[in-house]
Amino acid sequence: MVLRTAVRSLRLMPLAVSLGLLAACASTGGSRPSAQVNALYSQLDLASKGYETALQQSREGNLEAAQLTLTQSLDRLKQASAQCGNTPGCDSQRFFSVFDHLLRLKDGNFNDDQDLNDDVDPSQAALAAGKTGAASLPQAQRSVTLLHGQKLSELIAMNGPVKAALEMWLTQWRPQLMDAYVNYQYLRSQMWPQYEKADLPEALLFGIMAKESGGKVNAVSRSGAAGPLQFMYATGMRFGLGMDNGFDTRFDPAASARANAEYLNEQLGIFNNNLELTIGAYNGGEGRMRRAVGDDTSVSFYDPRVYNQLSQETRDYVPSVLAAAWLFLHPDSYNLRFPRIDGAPTMITLKQPASLSELTVCLGSAGGMADGWFRTLRNLNPRLDPQVTQPVGAQLQLPKSLEQAYAARCVDGPWPILAHDLHSAVVPVVQAPPPEQASPPVVRKDRSYKVRRGDTLVSIVRNLHCSSVQEIAEMNGLRHQHIAVGQTLRLPACQ
Repeated sequence: MVLRTAVRSLRLMPLAVSLGLLAACASTGGSRPSAQVNALYSQLDLASKGYETALQQSREGNLEAAQLTLTQSLDRLKQASAQCGNTPGCDSQRFFSVFDHLLRLKDGNFNDDQDLNDDVDPSQAALAAGKTGAASLPQAQRSVTLLHGQKLSELIAMNGPVKAALEMWLTQWRPQLMDAYVNYQYLRSQMWPQYEKADLPEALLFGIMAKESGGKVNAVSRSGAAGPLQFMYATGMRFGLGMDNGFDTRFDPAASARANAEYLNEQLGIFNNNLELTIGAYNGGEGRMRRAVGDDTSVSFYDPRVYNQLSQETRDYVPSVLAAAWLFLHPDSYNLRFPRIDGAPTMITLKQPASLSELTVCLGSAGGMADGWFRTLRNLNPRLDPQVTQPVGAQLQLPKSLEQAYAARCVDGPWPILAHDLHSAVVPVVQAPPPEQASPPVVRKDRSYKVRRGDTLVSIVRNLHCSSVQEIAEMNGLRHQHIAVGQTLRLPACQ
């Protein structure tokens, strides 16, 4: 408990604010650092070493010495970073590198469940971000704390577009967010290991999936993107997704997560670890993003030279993904409660024939799933047609929490009988009437008629009983229905 108190007393927000201001003020040049700048760099090195010493002291149980060393080191770092902003030639990037290094030092031994930036109050972070400006941190540094398993930085999540997206996820998009969370928990055992191998944060995986499909494995967009992470066919092929015995592996959760992680790491390499540009490339295409960025990969996603060349969909997509990722990490800070889900999977062997649809009926709302288990069963068994009955002995993947429910409800008793009865119902097929045989075209012969005195076009048509003034006028090219005595007219040969 003393150890937790020691760590919780550490507040990095003043340091984060100092670094934000530092980025806005400091200038770097190509000349040799002055003695004053070198002195600041020395203070920076001492602060970094002191912090590492404090961590070691804490792990050895010397808590009082650890707290003293921590305080001295952070004070030294804050003072040096503040002076750097007012010192010509001082390179702010060196301070960002140290700050990022400190964030990465946590290895689980310093405190059971706390990270350095867990001690930052989100409301303070929002206030600090408003003071320093959305783009105060260099883009690569704003992105780096999202990578390699690190948590989202408060200053990343609190820019204007992301805050607007946070509101959307908490209001209009809230049902999709909650569905995505539930779906992801049952898919996590397949998808998260792929991201973990690629050294990418789980929050980013959730953010992309929530925005792309809401966690529906069989989702297909109007443009042809498919699967939980919505790969276009050509892009999927480039990363090993394709047809496998008639199954499109874009719908495979593990395969799509692997391909998505490979894509992101490839683009992070191209865009100098600029996460927002990388996410934008995933949505709008890497070719378009490369053309917009040009040679300057340090440019901000929100720079008008880039932002104005992107579609509105991509402009909205990037902050939406970051906002969903942020909520995944910090739901409590936004009055959001995700349900507690035991998503551990298991394989069951069917004791009697059943389709996924029949299993959904007999499982009902087992485990408190008010919406039923159809979506989860489809997600866990993407290769199966949910309407096709699987034979006895077939193996299906289910949440482990449903093992007992399956045995109690879907093997014997009234529910499998009901499910089979409903599934076997015959829906009448409406037979389309046979196409009517087209009548042969009527060939109408013409005859001649010489206009007599007293005739009018109306009287001539009336005597025919089978035509109209318009038809006769068109047949003879008459203007204003004018005829003359002795004129020969073509008339239809009426029967």
